[in-house]
Amino acid sequence: MTHSLACGDVVDGCTTKLEAGSEDELMTKVTNHARDEHGVTEVSPEMAAQVKGAIKTS
Repeated sequence: MTHSLACGDVVDGCTTKLEAGSEDELMTKVTNHARDEHGVTEVSPEMAAQVKGAIKTS
């Protein structure tokens, strides 16, 4: 099963799309992207919930 996230579903204007074989792996990629591209150093529970809600599986 593939888990994917379009960052623009969470951060307006971002065109990055991430995918991974598991939700845990995807969350690691999302965390790294948020830090490197958006300067996010801490993920609030609200942001984590928003990200998890935007994850699609196929």
